[in-house]
Parts: sequence; C-alpha cells; structure tokens
Amino acid sequence: MRLLRVGEVGRERPCVLREDGSVVDVSALVDDYDGAFLAGGGVDRLRAALADAGDLPVVDLAGQRVGPCVARPPKVVCIGLNYSDHALESGQPVPSEPVVFFKAPNTVVGPYDDVRIPRGSEKTDWEVELAVVVGKEGRYLPDEAAALDVVAGYTISHDVSERAFQLERGGQWVKGKSCETFNPLGPWLVTPDEAGDVQALSLSLSLNGEPMQQGTTADMIFPVAHLVHYLSQFMVLEPGDVINTGTPAGVGMARQRYLRPEDVTELEIAGLGRQRQRFVPAP
Repeated sequence: MRLLRVGEVGRERPCVLREDGSVVDVSALVDDYDGAFLAGGGVDRLRAALADAGDLPVVDLAGQRVGPCVARPPKVVCIGLNYSDHALESGQPVPSEPVVFFKAPNTVVGPYDDVRIPRGSEKTDWEVELAVVVGKEGRYLPDEAAALDVVAGYTISHDVSERAFQLERGGQWVKGKSCETFNPLGPWLVTPDEAGDVQALSLSLSLNGEPMQQGTTADMIFPVAHLVHYLSQFMVLEPGDVINTGTPAGVGMARQRYLRPEDVTELEIAGLGRQRQRFVPAP
C-alpha cells in the first residue's frame, strides 16, 4: 500500500493512494498513521478493512497540502557517510561502522512544505535519502532477517543540514540537523511488498532544475537490513521511528554552493514518489 496524510498542519487525514491513481480518505477506518497505528498491526488491519469497506470518499489533491506520511515520529535516527562517494567528497574515510546521529522529531514536515533557512545560516545544504519507517519494537534483533521484519515501509527523506552549525560550532552534528522544517518526509509510506528491492532504487535531487545528486541505494556501504539490526543493539527502535539511511555524492558542501531564499529542490526515489520544497527565510 501507499499511505499518505492530507490536510493542514495538525489536521491531516489518513489516506491511501490506490493502484488506479485515485486517493481515498480512510479516516473512517483508522485514526492516523502514527506509532500506535503501526504498533497494533495497523497496516494489515487497514488492508483487510479496505477489502470490505465499499465506497470511500475520494480526495482531490489539487490545492491540498500533503503532510508527512508518518505523524509524530518518536525519533529520527540518521546515518552519516553511508555512500562511499559522499564520504570521499566530504574528505572522510569510509566508515568501518555506521555513523549515527539524530535529528529532532519536530523537524519532520510535509514533502511540499516550505523549508526555513535558519537565522544566521550561510551553509544550508541538501541531502536526498531513503527513509525507513519502523513498524514494530526492535531491541537486540538477532539478525538481518529479523531486522527487516520490523520495517513498516519506506519513503523519501530530505535531510536538510546547516553545515556551519554542524561542523564549525564545536561538534555535535545535531545542531546543524535539527533546525525547524529540516526533514521533509513523504509523500507516501510505501509498504515493503510494493517498494521492491530497496537496495536497487535510483535517487536524485535537483536545485532550481539543475541536477545535483544522482545515485542508487545499491551503493550504500551499510544496507537497510544491516542498519536496522545494528541500531537495535544500541537503542530500542519504536513503531513510528524514522531512519534516514544516508545520501549519495553531490551535496552543496562539496560544491561550495548553498541554499538561498526562493531556491527550489526536487527529490525523487524510484517507486516512492517525488518531493518539492521552496526555501524561505526563518521568520
């Protein structure tokens, strides 16, 4: 299934994108796509309910906001330098273990929402990433097969970064990663049965129509199954958690080119949809 949330901030309605391209409102069947929904086997229950639901309200997306496909993630766990070409352009060695950091959960916004360039920023940067959404609690998972069993689905994440805050202000990457609106997510949460081989997905990002990043998840140093298993050895993964799995080469830091007001980024991952954001000054 492809799950999305439609509506104004804080008032999003759970919807489903059908195979024929239509979108239906399923708020009569589920409350929201959040940790509680995922923890209770909500995806399977919703799939069964849809088979018996009959007619549901059709949603015309024209002029409507699409929200993040997961509501209120408990945490956003990020993996740095997970593509060798990005490690090279960053001047860093290929890591022997995953590089782990966090973003504040309230950075998560919709896939087409404006992104705010923070006050004092000179180096706001872009990063297209495959995001994993956790569907079951995971602690000390025994192997990679068990790790994939806790995955609810996949989506697109834009891991926006402020490089000066991240790298030039006394360490702690979280300072350059947790500015408001710095994690557009969506448009869809795509369940594993429809996502296909997540280690063979093309991903791309353009700035004002100019290609900046073009890569494939086949080039990940640590694939999805390894990351989920690895993280579960250090923290409890909770339903609704988001894991950003890293970005390929082509970021602004390597080009010495950064985002400015009115810039527009467009992101795409094969089978997972597209995002588009306009960058605006923080109020």
